[in-house]
Amino acid sequence: MVTRTKLTGGTPITLEQAIDLRQSVFGSAAAPPRGEWTRTGLIFGQPSQELPYGLRCPRNATRGLQSVLQAFIIKYFLFDSRAMEKSLPLDVLLKPTEAQQHEALWRSISTILWMIGEKQHVKVVLPGEIPHIPHSHTYFQDSVTEKLYFFEFTNLEDLQIFIKRFLFFFLEDPGPGALLFLYSAVLTRSTAKVKTDLDAPKGAHLMGPYEEGSLNVVTLLLTGRATPYLHNGVVYVGDEDHYALPQFGILQRSSIGLIVWEGDNEAVQASSRQPGSRLKTPAIPVWVTSCCGHYGVVFNSNRELLRNYHAEKRFELHYYTCAGCHLSMTVDTRTHDDPDGMLQSQTSQASSGNNSGNNQNTQDIVATPLERLIHTKWMDAKITFHGPAPPSLNY
Repeated sequence: MVTRTKLTGGTPITLEQAIDLRQSVFGSAAAPPRGEWTRTGLIFGQPSQELPYGLRCPRNATRGLQSVLQAFIIKYFLFDSRAMEKSLPLDVLLKPTEAQQHEALWRSISTILWMIGEKQHVKVVLPGEIPHIPHSHTYFQDSVTEKLYFFEFTNLEDLQIFIKRFLFFFLEDPGPGALLFLYSAVLTRSTAKVKTDLDAPKGAHLMGPYEEGSLNVVTLLLTGRATPYLHNGVVYVGDEDHYALPQFGILQRSSIGLIVWEGDNEAVQASSRQPGSRLKTPAIPVWVTSCCGHYGVVFNSNRELLRNYHAEKRFELHYYTCAGCHLSMTVDTRTHDDPDGMLQSQTSQASSGNNSGNNQNTQDIVATPLERLIHTKWMDAKITFHGPAPPSLNY
């Protein structure tokens, strides 16, 4: 049970700040943001039920943000909350109590904001009870933005204590938890830098029209910069009629990865929307996934997976979406070392003993976008799904 502490202190938001914040994130202050942002909290499943490590949210514009947060929560449970030399089964690591759920959440929120603030300065916003800004033709009240107070931190420990103390603001259901986290991330980066990161025409904003949220939100929370470019480093783009202009991609290796499959759109595949190695090969084996605009998380519990060539020959992957769905699979990359096709032949012979119904089900799963997504990281790998995939897991 989370204790509700009275909010004190902070600096109330001004009209100019509210307009700037809403325009930077949603494109307008004169019209309300999409309603799900004011009523979607950061909610776990019940500890006594299946998949208690997972956040739950409907398919709406907060899903991208929640998937990044989910990836950091999984990172915490699998790698940060236990000693490196201590080995525990996955079903033990991913069965937290309510107190452990809350600790993972406040630690993950703090870690992301501290990274965005370059480990120097963070701004957190929380709502009071009374609006500071009246409704007008230039500002449409949304019941959250006009009530905000700003809190600033230059020390990680102070930030963690604050987020832990006021975690109930983020946990409210329905409540604006996802919006408060997004606003805090944008203000920590600063609205001016977010607009520069977007590298888009004047008037562009962070969110966009996407069903599950913009990829720019994902890159902001993963890398600290809201860049639309996923390639490594800086690429200069121009032609004989125009000066070459820089496109700032991913400037350093990410702790959490990103893999993307946008479908068979060749123009998209050829653009800078395909992640480079700094996102595809993160520090630990946890990736946010974007499959045809639908977000999820892929992970493995072996810290050495991306450091050991032999570990990456055959391994388990787990896929989770914030719809509360989970699927496990085996990824076998040994076909690269099997030029005569003996391994595939043996696998085919072994599987031929199964009944035809199971074979048909497997073929249906293989045809899903999920496998195409996995192949963007492990090309031509053989993927064996464990059990049937619910329709929501196709993405």
